Amino acid sequence: MPAFPAAADASTRNTRLRANLRHATHTIRAKRATAVAELDDWSSLRAAGAAIKDRTLRHLDHYLEQLESAVTAAGGHVHWAADADEANRIVTELVQATGEREVVKVKSMATQEIGLNGALATAGITAYETDLAELIVQLGDDLPSHILVPAIHRNRGEIRDIFAEKMAQWGRPAPERLTDAPADLAEAARLHLREKFLNAKVGISGANFMIAETGTLVVVESEGNGRMCLTLPETLISVVGIEKIVPTFQDLEVFLQLLPRSSTAERMNPCTSTWTGTTDADGPRTFHLVLLDNGRTDTLADTVGRQALRCIRCSACLNVCPVYERAGGHAYGSAYPGPIGAILTPQLRGVQSELDASLPYASSLCGACYEVCPVAIDIPEILVHLRERVVEGGTVSVRGTRTVIKPAKGHAAERAAMRAARWALDHPRVLRTGQRLASRTRRFHPRRLPGPGRAWSDTRELPKVPEESFRDWWRRTRGESGTEGRKTT
Repeated sequence: MPAFPAAADASTRNTRLRANLRHATHTIRAKRATAVAELDDWSSLRAAGAAIKDRTLRHLDHYLEQLESAVTAAGGHVHWAADADEANRIVTELVQATGEREVVKVKSMATQEIGLNGALATAGITAYETDLAELIVQLGDDLPSHILVPAIHRNRGEIRDIFAEKMAQWGRPAPERLTDAPADLAEAARLHLREKFLNAKVGISGANFMIAETGTLVVVESEGNGRMCLTLPETLISVVGIEKIVPTFQDLEVFLQLLPRSSTAERMNPCTSTWTGTTDADGPRTFHLVLLDNGRTDTLADTVGRQALRCIRCSACLNVCPVYERAGGHAYGSAYPGPIGAILTPQLRGVQSELDASLPYASSLCGACYEVCPVAIDIPEILVHLRERVVEGGTVSVRGTRTVIKPAKGHAAERAAMRAARWALDHPRVLRTGQRLASRTRRFHPRRLPGPGRAWSDTRELPKVPEESFRDWWRRTRGESGTEGRKTT
């Protein structure tokens, strides 16, 4: 993937993409605003969610050990994965041990993050996505572009064409003369997926929450496909990021109010599935929980950036972000697009690559993302924090070891400009001389910057310098003491 500016430059030229995104994001955020306004205590719920997450993260080691004990006592098996490669290896070996070559999947951001489908395919195992939007993405040989609605960049006509052309290659073909009516598309997907559900012996899921005290996992979804994947297969494998844990069922109550209203604008989620280990009477006979780190403990070590681990994947920040609305999710080059991806991905993967170093700049810093976040993640604060890391380098945690990273390439001019500005601001006489010189030469100022500054001024004009600085105006109108020249009205 290229850096975000290059990818966004291409995607913003796609008029159909921009129209699809504009319609979808405006619709979702308007409905969300209505749903949130119904609750008088929304701000208190938001504060409670943030507090629960922060307390859990401060004692994450304790709660993870408690979770492991509870899952094991309930008949499950717990595996620890330090990174994506280890998680993929564990899951692949677990599937191979069953002798199966096909699995059904619940929508899972964690498995997208580690590239599980590709790893399984390399081992000769086919993974079938069962979420409707994920199915559209998979059939179209595409990538997700939104956390809640992965196929948000597709319209109904495109979906109809994908179903008609590709469904037969993956199983039951689409009905003849399929229309683009939502009911017809949903029925085609239902018939196609029903065959997969009834034949699958292995299911793979993520989880929205894990409850430490009982070892219970929770999946929140709207279509019922999750319920089918979690109950019909004989073996269930769940891959979950270690930050998804909450201490008690009482804590879960807060998030089951925050998540539906922030994501789908519903008062209550249509399908909330919970499971604890295994039982002889119902559900899978074997349950495996793969706890995924993959940069999360390194993120936890950052006292500013750790806020990102509060995220409950509601996608509210994407739907209000002017940058995401125009650029789309693919430009972020990550399973996590939008504002949350701009702060989470560089922390999970580091800022050494050109793409990851560019993500903290994929924002206007307008603050809308913070205003809608149900767990009060100060995304603008973290963006500025990560920009400093990109430009200045510094000490970070990498695989649990404190490491000094070098500044990213391409920011030498920016560092020099900031150092010069700091020096000038520390020397009032120099600042005053510079201001007067800028005012007296303003007729000769270019509208655009040369050299490295050209990228900034390509899309905006330089602000005009006033005839006199504020300092000189103050001296002229108020005098040295601030009292001379004062006018009364």
